[in-house]
Amino acid sequence: MLITFVIITILYLFLIGYFVLGFDKVKDFRLQDIAPKTTFTVVIPFRNEAENLPELLQSLLNLNYPQYLFEVILVNDDSEDDSIEIIKNHLVINETKNYNLKIINNQRHTNSPKKDAIQAAINQAKHQWIITTDADCIVPVYWLDSFDNFIQSQSLKMIAGPVSYSQGNGLLNTFEALDFLSLIGATIGAFGINKPFLCNGANLAYQKQFFQQLNGFEGNTNIASGDDIFLMEKALKKDSNSIKYLKSKQATVITKPQNNLKNLISQRVRWASKTSNYNNTFAKIVGLLVLITNASLVIGIVLVTLGLFALKPFAYLFFIKVAIDFILIYKACQLFNKEELLKHYLWSCFIYPFFSVYIAFISMFTTYKWKNRTFKK
Repeated sequence: MLITFVIITILYLFLIGYFVLGFDKVKDFRLQDIAPKTTFTVVIPFRNEAENLPELLQSLLNLNYPQYLFEVILVNDDSEDDSIEIIKNHLVINETKNYNLKIINNQRHTNSPKKDAIQAAINQAKHQWIITTDADCIVPVYWLDSFDNFIQSQSLKMIAGPVSYSQGNGLLNTFEALDFLSLIGATIGAFGINKPFLCNGANLAYQKQFFQQLNGFEGNTNIASGDDIFLMEKALKKDSNSIKYLKSKQATVITKPQNNLKNLISQRVRWASKTSNYNNTFAKIVGLLVLITNASLVIGIVLVTLGLFALKPFAYLFFIKVAIDFILIYKACQLFNKEELLKHYLWSCFIYPFFSVYIAFISMFTTYKWKNRTFKK
């Protein structure tokens, strides 16, 4: 058994070490003082987001980018709260500011409401670049400027952008933030080694024409989530050289952490439910190795507690995992100025293996609920 644990740990060490090297290969992108020229259609699906829309709308209004170069399409996905009224009031208050924002209703055709919403917006989009975000997000002032600079600097068809959590309160939000930072670290690291397998629809841009060449979301509309990852998988097969990661603080979209454990589990189950449908072999290998590594730690902790496995060798293996994970998370923390979270890193390392194994297990056998709707895997 010790040999098995050692082999798993070594493989995991090489994987995360590979991501650490890749993270530094993706260079920080600096905003340049050049004339903007890229046109954008910002697409934002929403459902029952009355609580979050005011901050989002204000952040859109605060964008530095010339208003004639972008439009905003908000797609109402059958909201039952005051979301529509909030948006209309916002438009009335700011009607003198030449604000190109409109609301359309979702047109349901598939099992994926969000993909339908994005498709509905793209069908009406006027501009060459589509950029998506979520209604519970806040976009930075130089968001579109950063994407425009990046697009002007090289030939691109799809851009994955950074997403970070807003400052939460309590240990749950701290744990959630560290978990999310590990995903961001792996995302950037994978782009750095030319093996991208993750991106986030809260900050994703692509050419409208390229989306149409890929036949949009066709082929995975039976899966409720995955408007980001499955589209990127198709894009990578079509033209991998034109897909890059925009590593920039000024392009970072801020999203809110889940406010309770039930919602956090529901969100993570939704994310995990996509993994069995990945077409990317590397993504499947990463997911399997991470799961096996965490499962082995859970088993090891149980065996050590029962006196069936020696503490010392297990402690060495556990320390190796904790150390390599720390390097990757530290780099992600530096990028988003979240170094204060690292003081909570050690205790979260004891919880994370149990949490991740639990999420992986229940995602294989249960449906998940999101926005008051229940979905199958």
